Amino acid sequence: MAYRVGLATLGCKVSQYETEAIAEAFSARGFLISDFDSPCDVYVVNTCTVTAESDRKSRQVIRRALRQNPSAFMLVTGCYSQLRPEEVGAIEGVSYVSGSDRKLRLVERAEQLLSGERVPLIEVSDLSGASFERMCITHAPRTRAYVKIEDGCACRCTYCTIPAARGYVRSKPREDVIREVQGLVEGGSREIVLTGIETAAYGMDLACYRLPDLLADLSRETDVERIRLGSLSPEMMTPETVERLAGIPKLAPHFHLSMQSGSDAVLRAMRRRYLSGQALTALRMLREAMPRVQFTTDMMVGFPGETEELFFETEEFCREARFLQMHVFAYSRRPGTLAAELSGQVDEAEKRRRSSALIALDRELRREILLEVCDRGEPLTVLFEAKGEGGLWHGHSDEFIEVLCESDVPLSGCLASVLPISVSGDAIMARLTNIHR
Repeated sequence: MAYRVGLATLGCKVSQYETEAIAEAFSARGFLISDFDSPCDVYVVNTCTVTAESDRKSRQVIRRALRQNPSAFMLVTGCYSQLRPEEVGAIEGVSYVSGSDRKLRLVERAEQLLSGERVPLIEVSDLSGASFERMCITHAPRTRAYVKIEDGCACRCTYCTIPAARGYVRSKPREDVIREVQGLVEGGSREIVLTGIETAAYGMDLACYRLPDLLADLSRETDVERIRLGSLSPEMMTPETVERLAGIPKLAPHFHLSMQSGSDAVLRAMRRRYLSGQALTALRMLREAMPRVQFTTDMMVGFPGETEELFFETEEFCREARFLQMHVFAYSRRPGTLAAELSGQVDEAEKRRRSSALIALDRELRREILLEVCDRGEPLTVLFEAKGEGGLWHGHSDEFIEVLCESDVPLSGCLASVLPISVSGDAIMARLTNIHR
């Protein structure tokens, strides 16, 4: 009899990739991958701890699954269980707790539990000196596939628990990345998104081999049609790096800069490794080298000591930077971080007000950019993903502009050329001109 396993992921694209790799490992051992919201024999929850709300949601998901089948074995892994294993292990019904390392061991532990063997309730390792866990995926549920190339973080930002939850920088060996990407392409993936906890730090632990080297090798040695980066940090954007990136033909002209703030005073208090002027210089250099490039970012509001004047500096920075899209979120006080003890904590109502203001600016800037793209009337190359509401096909251009299009021919998984027509909400309506297949 094949046992059923349901898997759930909270958090970032790295965790989503890891859950896909864990699912493949279960499937290879004969398990049936089932809907997490259905009764299963085994549940796996890959947790997140980036905010207090993430911790709460992780506990909620665990308890919800056990209500489906109270006799199921519940295996919990990820960042939340790495930092608070005893807290997770105390949840009624939890059978096994692991952390951010050796996640593929979950399959073996599930088999032991199902056979009646005893396993440790908590098996969380110290991440100091941990190596990169060599997991991979062989197929992706979408035409855009995420590939984890790095784990851990070298930053020590005052608000963040992720370095403690993920450890120091570890990089996937070059040969493993090349092999995994080519395998995904042969399986039908047309775009690869390279992701990590601190993607820009890739290669810090390797000898004379960094992220631009990997990008160049992927472009030259694999059949991938489009490479996209999960995130970049402004301080790595030297003139030499920008020149190299601009010379990689398969690299998408879209970069996600994890800014967090546009105020120098706040960035210093956060202990980020750049200031706003450095970031603007990086944006300018990239726009000069790649004229069609677009940028997305993360912005935190309500960091301790962020006054109204400093928040205004962030707003002005965002106007000058002109991001296509901003992920706006409020500062969350995390025990054990330096920022939790800082004076000038901002109240929740003010955080909500500032979030709303920055979200409104985000919509304003995105509409301006989309209108400019329509006015230029230049073709866009779009990777179409699925048919949505109203029978329109949707996908993203290489600049990461969302595009809607009518077509009587199925477009899922197709690369196609389109001409922009008008702006529709957060997307561009376009006319199909050529399907590349």
